[in-house]
Amino acid sequence: MGAKAKKSLKKKLTKASQLAAARRAKEQSSDFLPLEGAQATKLPKEEEENKATVLYIGHIPHGFYEEQMEGFFKQFGKVKRLRIARNRKTGKSKHYGFLEFENPAVAKVVADEIHNYLLFEHNLQIDLIPSEKIHPKLWKGVGKTHIPHRWIEMERKRHNKERNTKEYQSLVEGILKRDAKRRKRIKDAGIEYECPGFVGNIQTANKKIKFADEEEKEEE
Repeated sequence: MGAKAKKSLKKKLTKASQLAAARRAKEQSSDFLPLEGAQATKLPKEEEENKATVLYIGHIPHGFYEEQMEGFFKQFGKVKRLRIARNRKTGKSKHYGFLEFENPAVAKVVADEIHNYLLFEHNLQIDLIPSEKIHPKLWKGVGKTHIPHRWIEMERKRHNKERNTKEYQSLVEGILKRDAKRRKRIKDAGIEYECPGFVGNIQTANKKIKFADEEEKEEE
């Protein structure tokens, strides 16, 4: 962000905070009734005070993560908390997140001024979320470091694990079934090709040897 843009934004933040302070002071002051015989005047309706402090941030570029986001937005005001949506399996960013300011006036100005701000060839999409629309689980997992699963090691262990006879038979049957489907597809396509056969075979279960004394016990 350039120096002129920063200066302009700081002015707007100062003005917004002054207006908020004046509005609070006006609310705290007592209301006076009109004197007897005087005509009552209707006060103009003021806009409802903004109390939303949470921002939705979309189109977050790659490499702009929690640390970088906090460093960028804390120049406007105190950041209470932030969360970037991540994939549960891989831990990669989903390129959107949520950020909460301590001051509602700062959140309003940032939503108005930083919306469509160009950052690393991405236009940030920033929207102010009303307090009543914030999901109770929005900040679930804030501050936790996501450790992705080691899928290669897990698959290696699964593939190399020791199997009993039943598991081995199931594995070989699956391979033969897929091989038969592949041969059928090749034949239906009109291709004359002899596929190499499967080297493995289905191991039969170990037979229990019965001795003479055991047979006599069974007959009894």
